[in-house]
Amino acid sequence: MRSQIVKRSFVIAGQKKSISLEEAVWRSLKEIATNRDVTLLDLLTNIASTEDQRNLSSAIRLFVLNFYREQLEFRHIQKVVQAVLRSPVQALH
Repeated sequence: MRSQIVKRSFVIAGQKKSISLEEAVWRSLKEIATNRDVTLLDLLTNIASTEDQRNLSSAIRLFVLNFYREQLEFRHIQKVVQAVLRSPVQALH
């Protein structure tokens, strides 16, 4: 499966930026922005302010990857906690 590259332009911190990303990455960014109740521009501005701006497209891809990794880790922790809470409590000797 090949993902189409989409180029979009934004003004971030007073500078015009043209960002080329796969459509799936753009969709993920929009989902993350919605999840955080911020605009896409606000999210991109935050990423640009905390990451290496020389390669903003790569920084965005890594941001998206880390977001979903954290979600998976959180779900794993939830499952472990639920399993512990369901197990019978053993008396300490």
